[in-house]
Amino acid sequence: MNTAQTAAPTRATHLSLGGQIGRRLFLKNAAFAAGMLAFPAIIPSRVLGKDAPSSKIQIGQIGCGRIARDHDLGETLRYTKLGRVVAVCDLDSRRMAEGKTLVEQFYKRQKNLPAGTVKTYGDYREMLQRGEIDAVMISTPDHWHAQPAIEAAFAKKDVYLQKPTSLTVVEGRQLCEAIKKSGIILQLGTQQRSMAQFRIAAELVRNGRIGKLRTVRIGLPGDPSGPVEKETPPPATLNYDAWLGSTPLMPYIEKKVHPQRGYGRPGWLRVDQFGAGMITGWGQHHFDSAAWGMDTELTGPVWVEAEAEFPKSGIWDVHGKFFAKAGYANGVEMFTSSPNKDYRNGIRYEGDKGWIFVSRGNYTASASDPVSAKKQANALDASDPAILLSKIGPDETHLYKSSNQHANWLECIKTRKAPISPVEAGHRACTVCLITHIAMRLRRRLEWDPAIERFKNDDEANKLLRREQRKPYGTDYLTKS
Repeated sequence: MNTAQTAAPTRATHLSLGGQIGRRLFLKNAAFAAGMLAFPAIIPSRVLGKDAPSSKIQIGQIGCGRIARDHDLGETLRYTKLGRVVAVCDLDSRRMAEGKTLVEQFYKRQKNLPAGTVKTYGDYREMLQRGEIDAVMISTPDHWHAQPAIEAAFAKKDVYLQKPTSLTVVEGRQLCEAIKKSGIILQLGTQQRSMAQFRIAAELVRNGRIGKLRTVRIGLPGDPSGPVEKETPPPATLNYDAWLGSTPLMPYIEKKVHPQRGYGRPGWLRVDQFGAGMITGWGQHHFDSAAWGMDTELTGPVWVEAEAEFPKSGIWDVHGKFFAKAGYANGVEMFTSSPNKDYRNGIRYEGDKGWIFVSRGNYTASASDPVSAKKQANALDASDPAILLSKIGPDETHLYKSSNQHANWLECIKTRKAPISPVEAGHRACTVCLITHIAMRLRRRLEWDPAIERFKNDDEANKLLRREQRKPYGTDYLTKS
């Protein structure tokens, strides 16, 4: 390995990630203490009342890549009466500058709104110190989800977090505990909950319109294996060591990270070191929606098994074609597959009196979504059209209604009510993804205890519930007191 490509971070670039929970994380951090004696108190602008410099939610954007530009910023910026994006952060200085420009140009085009200047940060921890920041959106690669969300909770910043919730089951549980202790609002980016068809399907299933639910079938997109590529020095604009974060050192290859020009689908999505492939990439969306209809949001399966193909060459190593099964304590069995004629991208609930199929229809979150919108046009279907016309009575189960995931988050920051996609439900859906991925690797049935989040009598599988974290990065070093 070329050591020049993985040189140790400088003190100025890498503010220490060690320290104590909460406020102590900032006040007692040795690296920070070397450079400053104290920090200003963190007082969110929303608590200062109507005479504050701004009564709108002041938002910082962490990560300025594809999903931030196409989705998170795009969805949030338009709610100008609720919030304002005032800062952006990215480990790639070019992307950070382009994110700043995107936000500033948006406000410049708005009538009756001051254009303003968007601040930039190369390290999100500096952003979290700022008292004027109320909330952050985290649109980073999967291996950089849980840690900044936990640190935002310590700093009392509300969070919009892209899925998957975490890289491991243990990391996800650490996040849940941090959010619970802090009392902040955290919304997961499982935006299917804010699409009417997914709520309608779940309500119909939970109210018995297809009889007793027996089976759930889920279709997910697939990922190809990658070409053979040579390593190169990382670009000067990218803080590559920090980008790797808690994961092992790895020589830089652009197609394993993100494009240096444009915002196409990044290669890290297909690298096992940074995620788990489509089983988490889209799996959390569909497992979350399925759990809504199954009434299993706060639990999980009691067994899983899976088989999958993994690339034998090339730079991308996440699973390809796969088939997975899971069983729940209520007797429902769930089958999940990569694309084939029997498993369209979506969720099919099957009961003893009929079935309901639901998908995103022609919705796409990003221009580079790995599915064809034309093939997804049928968003809601049933064995009998009368099922879909059935009205849910006042005494029946009615699920949380939201028309936009980001607007719901902003509204909940104002009201302090629970959002439509809270952290515990997100963690449980992500856990289904992660234990399925473990079953893919071990190629055998695994017995799961959702109450304690451990496999039964299986040390080999339980070791995979966490990953070794490379210091000074990682959630393990944040949650130790």
